[in-house]
Amino acid sequence: MRFGSNRAHLGLRATLEADPERLAEGADYVLHAILDFIVDGYLPIMDQLESVAHAMEEAAIDVFPEQQTIRRIFRLRRQLRRFERIVGPMEEVCERLAETEVALIDPTARIWFRDVLDHVRRAMARMRGLKETLAAIVETASLLEQHRQGEMTRQLAAWAGLLAVPTAIAGIYGMNFDFMPELKWHYGYFVVLGVILTVCGGLYWRFRRIGWL
Repeated sequence: MRFGSNRAHLGLRATLEADPERLAEGADYVLHAILDFIVDGYLPIMDQLESVAHAMEEAAIDVFPEQQTIRRIFRLRRQLRRFERIVGPMEEVCERLAETEVALIDPTARIWFRDVLDHVRRAMARMRGLKETLAAIVETASLLEQHRQGEMTRQLAAWAGLLAVPTAIAGIYGMNFDFMPELKWHYGYFVVLGVILTVCGGLYWRFRRIGWL
């Protein structure tokens, strides 16, 4: 997805030309209007970025993100880095105009540039918050995947333990020795079978109780 603004400057020019009294205040008024127009264009971009990031964050809470979603996260992080490279110099320019004496800027006009600087800094703060959100999504997804793999490992270990009991007993009785416990007894088969079921049932109950099954 490409984020950006398609706004044209024709409306700004018409607004400036429609107010000759303000236009007569000089180049600093025009500069403020241009900077304010550019900075106002950051807001819809940030809104769109935040909407996408929050949707990803909500989805990551429920299930592990798919590879397509992870690729979107990294693309979005690249978009934020590009946006930071654009907004960073704008913050420096507005800070200089608002707080430094410049020959061509009327000192009374600094308050206009302070307002623009405030908007730029808010955009930067939102951008940093989005970067932290994306980092948290990746971290949360990693934790969820580790938890899911841990659950699968515990389930496999539990079933392996359950299968080990009858396998071991059957393996012992399959050695064809003449002297085996209860080998010649009429009810030996049922006793061994009962032992297997009892042990497996106890293990199953135990695994269920500790959450492995």
